Amino acid sequence: MALFGRKKYTLVKVKKKDIPAGLWSKCPECEAPTYKKELLNNFNVCPKCGFHLSLIAQRRIDLFIDKDTFKERDAGLMSSDPLKFKGPKTYREKLKKDQKRTGLKDAVVTGSGELNGKPIVIAVTDSRFIMGSMGSVVGEKVTRAVEYATENKLPIVIISGSGGGARMYEGVFSLMQMAKTCAVLARHNEAGLLHISVLTNPTMAGVMASFAGIGDVIIAEPKALIGFTGPRVIEQTIRQKLPEGFQKSEFLLAHGLIDMIIERKNLKETIDQIINYSGYGPAAL
Repeated sequence: MALFGRKKYTLVKVKKKDIPAGLWSKCPECEAPTYKKELLNNFNVCPKCGFHLSLIAQRRIDLFIDKDTFKERDAGLMSSDPLKFKGPKTYREKLKKDQKRTGLKDAVVTGSGELNGKPIVIAVTDSRFIMGSMGSVVGEKVTRAVEYATENKLPIVIISGSGGGARMYEGVFSLMQMAKTCAVLARHNEAGLLHISVLTNPTMAGVMASFAGIGDVIIAEPKALIGFTGPRVIEQTIRQKLPEGFQKSEFLLAHGLIDMIIERKNLKETIDQIINYSGYGPAAL
């Protein structure tokens, strides 16, 4: 007799095994799902299409700096609220929220360490903190890091990832950091010292128009969005369609704005070679 022809029957409900959340990540470029542990082991680069996802500042430092050699500088500096900025959320509320979420005081980590045994100074912005934007603390920490590099005759590597540019919550105090960081890097250059700028996705606005855009050698990660304002805003302003890939690393390399595109897994060795060629390596000893 057919099952549903019987007078009495029992339906068995199978309980699906719960799958823990947060184990998978979707690539923003190709939308392929990737196991997060696999992604982490691949330097946060999509194994399907090679898209370079963002990295937190400490992870980038770990990729560049030899183990147990990093010494953070100016870790206690924190932004104030000079304009008493108010909106849907106050500036103080935004700062406290991101400080709690990231464990950082502000959007940049600076310090010194060794790269393959050679001393360097490093500064890394973190896009989790108000989009890696540059306020007075970011500008001050970058400035102090460059000054330390100049005083000690060391190369400096600045790794930028800012979708926020200059921080509007601080107004002119933020804009002043563009000139300040450029001035201190000019003195570093006059001393005959090396500044390597690494651009990640995205590096925009006031950050790109200041310290990120004036490296002696400018390196970008693949497919990174780089520019002053976004392509959509430009199209709306000039009322023209922009070329394919406009403001991506590959387009900028072809037009001479950057010097090279290097995959994340090769960045440390590439920067090591540049430092050697610039007279800081064994040949200079």
